[in-house]
Amino acid sequence: MTATCVILDIGGVLEITPETGWVRRWEERLELPPGTVNERMRDVWRAGSVGSIGEREVHGQVAARLGLDAPDVRSFMADLWAEYLGTPNEELITYVRGLKGSCRLGILSNSFVGARERETARYRFDELVERIVYSHEIGVEKPDPRAFEAACADLDVSPESCLFIDDVAVNVEAARAAGMQAHLFEDNARTITRIAAHLDVGSRVPGGSAG
Repeated sequence: MTATCVILDIGGVLEITPETGWVRRWEERLELPPGTVNERMRDVWRAGSVGSIGEREVHGQVAARLGLDAPDVRSFMADLWAEYLGTPNEELITYVRGLKGSCRLGILSNSFVGARERETARYRFDELVERIVYSHEIGVEKPDPRAFEAACADLDVSPESCLFIDDVAVNVEAARAAGMQAHLFEDNARTITRIAAHLDVGSRVPGGSAG
């Protein structure tokens, strides 16, 4: 429980995920007022984020609530995943890959049912870190303190030995409240500097390195 640890978010940190405008394009296509899609689907999106609904049921709800046939449902979900997955933050991923053996490495992500399969296929995050904790698999989302507890338990590390990286301020504050060190991701340079400082301190604490 004394190993130095770095835990990272995915979307907005390891993945670059700008808004693509896909929801509004579907609203225009379906002649719906702005905001209608998310209003109709809000409880489904929530259920998918904590794993209380499966992908097949998500597709069924999309069809029923938006009046889409099967091919359109597939196109709709393809647009959703295109924005969700974004593009890789290659610089940070490369840096984190180089940390193997010097610390414990994990991911804690607010996710959606189906994310593990797609992110594994595209980005191989399972090879980048030791453990990935997805909200749709544990049933709670950040900033719920149970999410941070689950990540530490899965990695068998103490909160105080961990540096958590996220691009959402409320999640960073929640991680600190849970006893972790935390850094708000704004750019790669500052994040890499912060990780390096964390590992430097950890290497000087007896038992503080996993290496």
